[in-house]
Amino acid sequence: MTTSPRFPTASHDELPRDLLDLAESIEALPAPFRTSLERLVARVMESTRRRRRILALVQDALSQLRLDMKYLVFDLEATRRERDEYRRALEPGADDDARA
Repeated sequence: MTTSPRFPTASHDELPRDLLDLAESIEALPAPFRTSLERLVARVMESTRRRRRILALVQDALSQLRLDMKYLVFDLEATRRERDEYRRALEPGADDDARA
């Protein structure tokens, strides 16, 4: 008779191998020891998953911020170029230079 593991291991990529090994070791313990440790390991596994999700969100937000900054710098440079062109066009004698 096959039993399903007490700790969900469907998301192996989310959890460190050491933590998964610990959960497997706890499953091999006798029932009195296992029950007291299962809750603790389950909490640690859930907090690890939560931290990884938060880290992924922070990394995504930083990537978006970097992209936004690049667009802002590009826009600032374009605005400065336009400003300088308008200043040159408004300077006295600009028409004389343009005709020559």
